[in-house]
Amino acid sequence: MKRLAAWLFAGIVLALLLTLTVWQLNLRDESDVTEAVATAAASPALLERGAYLARAGNCMSCHTARGGSPYAGGRGIATPFGTVFSGNLTPDKATGIGHWSASHFWRAMHNGRSKDGRLLYPAFPYTSYTEVTREDSDALFAYLQSLPPAAQPNTPHALRWPFSTQAALAVWRALYFSPRPYTPDTTQTAEWNRGAYLVRGLGHCSACHSARNALGASSTPLDLAGGLIPMQNWYAPSLTSPAEAGVADWQPEHIAALLKTGMSPRGSVLGPMAEVVLHSTQHMSDADLGAMAVFLKALPPTAAADPSPAAAGNPAAARAGAKLYETHCAQCHGEQGRGVPSAYPPLAGNRAVTMASTANLVQVVLNGGYAPATAGNPRPFGMPPFVLVLNDNELAELLTYLRSAWGHQASAVTPTEINRMRGENQR
Repeated sequence: MKRLAAWLFAGIVLALLLTLTVWQLNLRDESDVTEAVATAAASPALLERGAYLARAGNCMSCHTARGGSPYAGGRGIATPFGTVFSGNLTPDKATGIGHWSASHFWRAMHNGRSKDGRLLYPAFPYTSYTEVTREDSDALFAYLQSLPPAAQPNTPHALRWPFSTQAALAVWRALYFSPRPYTPDTTQTAEWNRGAYLVRGLGHCSACHSARNALGASSTPLDLAGGLIPMQNWYAPSLTSPAEAGVADWQPEHIAALLKTGMSPRGSVLGPMAEVVLHSTQHMSDADLGAMAVFLKALPPTAAADPSPAAAGNPAAARAGAKLYETHCAQCHGEQGRGVPSAYPPLAGNRAVTMASTANLVQVVLNGGYAPATAGNPRPFGMPPFVLVLNDNELAELLTYLRSAWGHQASAVTPTEINRMRGENQR
């Protein structure tokens, strides 16, 4: 009897998944996608707005291969399921989007479907772009249509089966995606709503700052609780936790300064976030950065995760770590880890040092850390790499010292962690 019930349950689940798959494969949103491609020249104001939105969405970074034509696609985006290659967004009629209409583009942004109705992979973050307004989508499309056409065929994705199939993608979408416009919160100010729109939509901050399940989906449409960035070996810290990157106690102008210049009195950016500031947020208006600051500051704080056990006392290792710090670090960061304002960040009390995840700390010491060169900070100071200077044991001693010095009570870093990170960075 139990076996029969199990088979019936499995059959119901299979039937449901098949129904969802068929529904997704045949689903069309309400956009009119039959209109002819517009031929009228867009106004300078519309093109300027579209160019601004393209920077706000950091579109060129993903849609430009190294050494390739801007927006011509071909950049490989590594995922746990294989590699997805970005598409050609130039108006080339044979290989780009020259035959698309504004409604085709809107459907891709809002509903994650290509011109021919094919489902798009969420490496293109339509799960966030679905909140972009039709007006902004049209402006962005007009700007892309004004670019020089580049004849570059799209590179086929290299995904493992069954992730390479439309059926599998349809099931994923049925489980985790529903097209939705941004709906203003009438209980909040216009500035808060503008910030929410930018963070949730074009900014697609949750694409990195969210934990992902085994199928690559986040638990909620706006999950900013932090997560490992797939295949990059960096951790995007929680924007809601005071122990990670929450900014509830920051002044709004300090948040805006961080997004504008990569530096602020409360912190600096490195790694993947430095690229975001370099290519995107430094080009945004002060009003929009201020709105994002208001929204981020107002995020409900989440309780910090239970701290990992503090490093066990090992006097010999502690002395070795302190000596390594004195030799390699104190000249810039100071004997007491206080750093130098606008140059070298303090290590004492630094959340990047004491976070439960040690991924970023290990990455920075192994491979160096470099703030973005921005108009407000054109010659940033950098952190040299120690990957060839210190071995795994020495790095573990040094980082464990940092996580236990100056009142810190974070867990130890092991040589195994260092070795694993070295190996993953070489893939």
